[in-house]
Amino acid sequence: MMKGARAAVELLEKQNVQVMFGIPGGVLLPFYDELVQSDIRHILVRHEQCAGHMADGFARVSKKPGVCIATSGPGATNLVTGVATAFMDSSPMVAITGQVETDKLGGDAFQEADSFSLMMPVTKHNFRVTDPKVFPETMKKAFMIATTGRYGPVHIDIPVDIFRAEITDEQMAKEVRVPKPKRNLSELLDAIKLLEKAERPTIMVGGGVAWSQAGGEIIRLAEMLMAPIVTTLMAKGSVSENHPLVLGVCGMHGRQVANYALNNCDVLLAIGTRFSDRVTGKLSEFGTKTKVVHVDIDSSEFGKNVNGRVGLVGDAWTVVNALIAGLQKRTKAATWKARIIELNKQCTCDYDLHSDPLKPQKVIHELSKNLPDDAIVTTEVGQNQMWAAHFYKCYGKRMFITSGGLGTMGFGFPAAMGAKIARPNCVVADIAGDGSLQMVSQEFATAVESDIPIMICLLNNGWLGMVKQWQKLFYGSRYKATQFTAGSPDFVKLAEAYGAEAVRVEKHSEVAEAIKRGCRAEVPFLIDFVIDPEEDVLPMTPPGMSTSDCIKGRCQWKGEVC
Repeated sequence: MMKGARAAVELLEKQNVQVMFGIPGGVLLPFYDELVQSDIRHILVRHEQCAGHMADGFARVSKKPGVCIATSGPGATNLVTGVATAFMDSSPMVAITGQVETDKLGGDAFQEADSFSLMMPVTKHNFRVTDPKVFPETMKKAFMIATTGRYGPVHIDIPVDIFRAEITDEQMAKEVRVPKPKRNLSELLDAIKLLEKAERPTIMVGGGVAWSQAGGEIIRLAEMLMAPIVTTLMAKGSVSENHPLVLGVCGMHGRQVANYALNNCDVLLAIGTRFSDRVTGKLSEFGTKTKVVHVDIDSSEFGKNVNGRVGLVGDAWTVVNALIAGLQKRTKAATWKARIIELNKQCTCDYDLHSDPLKPQKVIHELSKNLPDDAIVTTEVGQNQMWAAHFYKCYGKRMFITSGGLGTMGFGFPAAMGAKIARPNCVVADIAGDGSLQMVSQEFATAVESDIPIMICLLNNGWLGMVKQWQKLFYGSRYKATQFTAGSPDFVKLAEAYGAEAVRVEKHSEVAEAIKRGCRAEVPFLIDFVIDPEEDVLPMTPPGMSTSDCIKGRCQWKGEVC
């Protein structure tokens, strides 16, 4: 026999949980009391939302469920954004919330909130434990569900009396099983025939490829098909961007050559992607002349946004290998391949801009040049995110981690901490905006206290830059509630106040050395890049429009009109 709190710790240890992120509260004290005797590392965050983002960043690097914990009431409500971010990006997580006693549920007890209902729409599965007999089974199921089929967060709401209840050895030993999703490759031959006959095939890879780690196989398939590869935002880094067939990110802020290939192919092989609005643009015009072969582990994605000709259900690695086996004897002229490679050369912009005020493209250029080949880059959300997606070169073993589906400001900084814990020997850099960073800047305390030496590359333009850009382009430059004036802090002093190191960079000639210094730093290191506030993220396809309506800015694309 053991108490539920002891059982919870042992169950986490048996799942090989080595780190968890959270903040204690009254209903969690029995659990935290048992955690004292455990080797599980606990990272004390300063806000529960960041506990979720840290667990998310840890999961995306380790490919194992990140674990976060929050107390009842406001602790749980603060955690919701972190869980929702993981849900939208299919990131495996086990989120634990404490709860008031079962006999007080529904009575508006102190710090009571219906965490179960709050988490329902943003989790893959949701548990509330009201019977101690099923507590061990529930904990085991949570980890299995998070990593079975399409990954996602699982929430467990645990009343404090469950932590105090007696758990038997028999209950602890009970084996559990979660049904695995069924694979369906019944249309594999149809897919192979379409790809064999294609004159202008293109492969689009999404976040599912990053989770299945199928990048190498997709490169091999592309070489067999002589097909270019375009990536969604969530797939950036899943295939090496220094391969001549890899055209980079497509969509609203994508590379022109990537959008050209996407919109001019006759067969599109879409792998692990949900066809978001940021990729398709004007949905009524997307893929109207294209036959789509859609590969996804979640069959509910088929036909949700874009109607496909063929649907293959399974994880990306398995399905791509099946396609390779079926296409091994294929030979075809390389006309389309040669055209794409030539266009890719035309779409190589010179963004090593030697001008002041400092341009954000110059910062991204120097990051591409000076970060190690195994560096991990996270981003916040907004202009900083899109500059990074468009201009940063992700090759070798580099990883790119961002909030795609929910677009959560404040994600990158805590996610970088989780990533660093998962891979402590790698340089981890967060490309941040001043709007996003101010939402989570308290986590400098966490980074310093827990010895997590990450680099924060702040693109500081004094605005909510992406909102300002939309006001400029689509609302006649009528700016409202987007400029930070006297309210912006001195970010160097702010970081130093927490015990981090920091430097301000205002000239293009100082960028490279600051980045090199940040890579060597043994404590959290912030670089405050003061950038030109008038620089927009371009090219840009306006929302709901087709790529022929693209606003190019300084882009010198000479390819054919899409």
